[in-house]
Amino acid sequence: MTAAVTDRHIVALDLDGTVLRHGFTGAGDDAAGSIIDAPLAEAIRTIDAAGHEVVVATGRSTDATLPIVEELRIRPTWVIAANGAVTLKRDPLASRAYRREHVEAFDPAEALLKIRPQLATAHFSVELADGGFLYTKPIPAGTLPANQRQVAFEELLGVQAARVIVFSPDHRVEEFLSAIDALGLTHVSYSVGHTAWLDISPHGVTKASALEVVRTKLGVKPTNVFAAGDGRNDIDMLQWAGRLGQSVAMGQAAPEVKASATKVTASVEEGGLLLALQERFPDLLGA
Repeated sequence: MTAAVTDRHIVALDLDGTVLRHGFTGAGDDAAGSIIDAPLAEAIRTIDAAGHEVVVATGRSTDATLPIVEELRIRPTWVIAANGAVTLKRDPLASRAYRREHVEAFDPAEALLKIRPQLATAHFSVELADGGFLYTKPIPAGTLPANQRQVAFEELLGVQAARVIVFSPDHRVEEFLSAIDALGLTHVSYSVGHTAWLDISPHGVTKASALEVVRTKLGVKPTNVFAAGDGRNDIDMLQWAGRLGQSVAMGQAAPEVKASATKVTASVEEGGLLLALQERFPDLLGA
């Protein structure tokens, strides 16, 4: 069964806390032991097999994203990683069947030099445009590139970065948020996780910006866009999908994330994404 071209949807799915459940409370947590519930995985495969474009849109690195795509047993044309900075396209001849089709990169020096005096004890790191990862102190997450190297802070300056991560375990989230707000970061896009974790991307680059490029390439109508997520890095994506299509925030999401979506579903632990997909695609999935 293949969906008619005029009826084709983009189904944009965040991973951690949306597709994956594992007690995940923010981008800085260890993602080991993540679980995809079998009924949800089957529903995603059914939607994919029907001709809709399932697009994983995550803050994870490429290395940490493609194993989940493989576990889902789908073969999407497009995969979005690093919060929109890296767009992968399916290529059977490439490593793990995906090539880096488009990478948004920037020099992180200005942002890092502005942040460091305010958060001197923080762990600073850079995900490079080529997929490598440089860090000053270890970052406790299973969502980062495999190729990692510890460096002095100065070696993070002047490189081509897909994103910057600042993790500050010495600060409470409220203190961290206050410090970031006071900095007035400009010329970059950024989001703060549930923990004291900051993701910085090139200016204007978000999951939403990458998804709009994919939507245009596929020729999918804006009304046929569906997106689901749970983090602050999903807010732009949820707003983008909700303008004419539908966006769903997970039940455990922060209030500002819920406010950015057109609908709030149950939490990830309660199978919220499956419920939302069943409601959106009743002919495929039933109730």
